Amino acid sequence: MKRICMVSTHGYFDPVPELGRTDTGGQVVFVLELGKALTTYGIKVDIYTRWFDKANKQIEPVFDCPDVRVIRIHSGEWKFVRKEDIYDVLPELEKNMIAFIEKNNLDYDLFHGHYVDGGIVAIDVAFHFKKPSFFTAHSLGAWKKARMGGDPIEMEKLYHFKHRIKEEKRVFRSVVAQTATTAIQKELFKKYYNFESNNIEVIPPGVNVHIYKPLNKDEKEKQLNTPGKYIFCLSRIDANKGHDYLLYAFDIVRSNIKDIHLIIGGGSPKPKQVELEVKAKMREIISEHEMEDRVRIIGYVPDELMALYYRQAELFVLPSKFEPFGMTALEAMACGTPVITSNLGGIKENFTSGKDGILVDPSNKEELAEAMINLLKDTEFADKIGKEGYKTVKEKFSWEAIAKRTLEFYQKYL
Repeated sequence: MKRICMVSTHGYFDPVPELGRTDTGGQVVFVLELGKALTTYGIKVDIYTRWFDKANKQIEPVFDCPDVRVIRIHSGEWKFVRKEDIYDVLPELEKNMIAFIEKNNLDYDLFHGHYVDGGIVAIDVAFHFKKPSFFTAHSLGAWKKARMGGDPIEMEKLYHFKHRIKEEKRVFRSVVAQTATTAIQKELFKKYYNFESNNIEVIPPGVNVHIYKPLNKDEKEKQLNTPGKYIFCLSRIDANKGHDYLLYAFDIVRSNIKDIHLIIGGGSPKPKQVELEVKAKMREIISEHEMEDRVRIIGYVPDELMALYYRQAELFVLPSKFEPFGMTALEAMACGTPVITSNLGGIKENFTSGKDGILVDPSNKEELAEAMINLLKDTEFADKIGKEGYKTVKEKFSWEAIAKRTLEFYQKYL
């Protein structure tokens, strides 16, 4: 195996991505870090994405890993298209991608699609070149539909669930094999799609343990401009991330812990309407409960500051209403910070509540608040959770370990 093609078509996919921009989150990190880790085994990786901004070069090597390239393929108008609306431009993207590969005499051993749009492109382009295709869903449309609720007609207009689910089924049937990021996700293939197969393997995302790590005793760290002791939350700003749950619970916490603050990070430097609406709701809750002096919404957090925010926090909370995996929680764990996360997603498979993390129902504000209060008051317990969380991530979730498992997965089905 010499060269692999990854396909991740939506979002702002750059060699150094601006995480938090629309459709630009954990999946982008997953694909980039997996690609870089695969090169340690002598493999070159090209990541294909949609080219919608003329200011970007078509081919960009990843600066710290030149054996990984981001290759942009134009389709549709020269403008960003959110992932729910990207289906119409995929046929042109496939056609142009095939032409690019042929023009540059590229020979890939396999094609690996990520998310439903990347999966569609991967299976069709792989078929053209008579090569095997693989798939990682990251998130499943039918599961998201069940979790989101809301008015069915309005939700269909917004998310196009029918078309997504139909295409997901086509991808499932077409690939040589696919990975699920959690065992729960693997079960959802059967529950929501009536799809069973012996070619689905569970391979979780990884963490860059060279960046996200506790400081050594002799290391000094730049202090952030934070208000003192704080709880940290970092994710995309989206309705499913549970920021409202966290704010209602924090209102209870601040009544019990007088010197604690809440910092909420994440989001796009140029937020779209959905993000603006979620932030407006957050500020409405903050104002309603008169928490302006205790809550900061800091927006986009640059890569170079993320580990600092994780390490300097008293604890990290990810209160998602649904969460396929939860990369930021693993990153916080890798920094030795105690983590509280939702029991409504796949991350719960990866640690034991009360040992190396805390699982809660985020919709129960009393339960979420109690978990935060316990960690803040019992520093010995918090220290134990943090240390065990770090140990769990280092042993199981380094990207090098995940890349090795992925190569074994390819070889098994090839």
